[in-house]
Amino acid sequence: MFPGVPLLVGTAAGPYREGTVKRILVLSLSGIGDTLMATPLLHELRLQYPDAAIDVLVLWAGAAEVLRGNRHVREVIRHDFLKAGRVSSVARCLELRRRRYDLSINTHTQGRRGYRLIARLIGARERLSHEYENQSWLDRLLVTRSRPQDYSLHVMENNARLLELLGLTPRLACPGYEVFLSEAERRWAVEWLEHHRLTGSAWLGLHTGSGGTKNLALRRWPVGHYAELLRRWKRLYPSVPVVLFGAQEERVLHDQLRAEGVEFLEANAPGLREAMALVGHARGFLSVDTVFMHIAAALRVPRQWVIETPTLNRPVHPRRTDWTLIPNPAIGGRHLEYYRYDGRPIAGSADELTRLMASVSVDSVLASMAPWAGELAGPAGPH
Repeated sequence: MFPGVPLLVGTAAGPYREGTVKRILVLSLSGIGDTLMATPLLHELRLQYPDAAIDVLVLWAGAAEVLRGNRHVREVIRHDFLKAGRVSSVARCLELRRRRYDLSINTHTQGRRGYRLIARLIGARERLSHEYENQSWLDRLLVTRSRPQDYSLHVMENNARLLELLGLTPRLACPGYEVFLSEAERRWAVEWLEHHRLTGSAWLGLHTGSGGTKNLALRRWPVGHYAELLRRWKRLYPSVPVVLFGAQEERVLHDQLRAEGVEFLEANAPGLREAMALVGHARGFLSVDTVFMHIAAALRVPRQWVIETPTLNRPVHPRRTDWTLIPNPAIGGRHLEYYRYDGRPIAGSADELTRLMASVSVDSVLASMAPWAGELAGPAGPH
């Protein structure tokens, strides 16, 4: 990520236990959903090191929003390494280096070597990371301890396994998402529902977008499919309204749906945290694997459906047992042939990936959701 920057080579230190670790930096740079999945690690670190100062370095504004109010964190530090210049980014790392962290942890799924270089520039005495497909001799100079990632385990479990490198046994019996919403954020959601006359009503939340880095936008279900779904939903289940969620840059998709004459409500929340509070009132939620998928799981939405994409590897499944996968017949369990956590984009051309996502039919999505929607619609629906 910073070509030409000299490496500061040191030696690995021994295991750190309670009382010897005063300053910890968690690097969570790869995505907003990954940061949400890292929240149990922050709780675990607080249990292991109750007196330590725990900071988190993030890249995305949304990741900082996810961590706002987290009682296990002293400070959330944001720097956009993708947009900032090399000089600015190196200067930021060296500024953090002066804090003299005892321990830094690169959370799963940060496969880019640049993320490990950032950890090396910051220079904590002990630097933990996972080993990815792009691992080489260079990584032994960037981190002090590592262990292979495991695609059969959830991100939360991959993160917890790093603690074993310090001789620690995880204390959280069942790690899960941790969100700390304020009373004002919860109140905004209640007032939004009151304004739209949805208080106490059953409604479906829907996220049409996905991440925009690399070629991740190609894992979106086609807008035309969403338009057909919403038209048929309105006809079949008129008493179950649909609320669309998305960041500002994704609302162009909502505009495209409006242009096709589709009716829906839009969760025009002032920020991600207010949107999270509103998601918590949904009775069901439909998306591909995006941050809103994890938000719906974190806020315990009663029913959740996920349209299968090539990036839906087991580590990033919703952390719950009762979600429903809407299968993609074109993938056939070959997720790792399309996408691994090595910094590369989804394998395949834009046309190939567009056709792949289009292979999930509107009929299959409606069939998966019909028992739930029919029960909510009652005797008056479907028509």
